[in-house]
Amino acid sequence: MTRLLLVALLWLAALPAFAQANQQADAAPLHFENPAEEARFHALAEELRCVMCQNQSLADSNALIALNLRREVLALMRQGRSDAEIQEFLVARYGEFVLYKPRMESRTWLLWAGPALLLLAGAGAVLAVVRKRRPPDRAAAPDEEQEW
Repeated sequence: MTRLLLVALLWLAALPAFAQANQQADAAPLHFENPAEEARFHALAEELRCVMCQNQSLADSNALIALNLRREVLALMRQGRSDAEIQEFLVARYGEFVLYKPRMESRTWLLWAGPALLLLAGAGAVLAVVRKRRPPDRAAAPDEEQEW
C-alpha cells in the first residue's frame, strides 16, 4: 500500500513536467510562405490582445492560448480572409477585449470619452476649491482705516 501511494505521489509530481514538454512542442515557430505574409501577420498580431495576458499583444505573449491564437490567425490568413474578417471572427469569439483599439460604438463611447470627462471634472473641482479659498473681494470704505 505504501509503495502504491509513493508511486501515485511521484506521478503527480511529474505532471507539470509533462505539461511543460507539451507546451514546448506547441511553441514551434511559425513558418511563413513569403515576407509579405510575415509582415501582415506581425502587424495583425500587434493589433490583437492576448485574451489571458491582459496587457500583452498576441505577438508579445508566451501563453499557450496566445500560441494557439497565432496559429489560428495564420490559418485564417491562408484561407484568404482579410484583416477585418479575422478581427471580426476573434471579436465574435472573445469579445471586444481582444482588440487593442476598440471600435467607437454606442457601447464604447464612455471608454473613448471617459478620460476627457474625468479631466474636465477634475478641472472643475480644482476651480471650485480655488474659488472657495479666495478671500471675498471687499472694497475698502474711505472711513475705514487700513492696517499698514
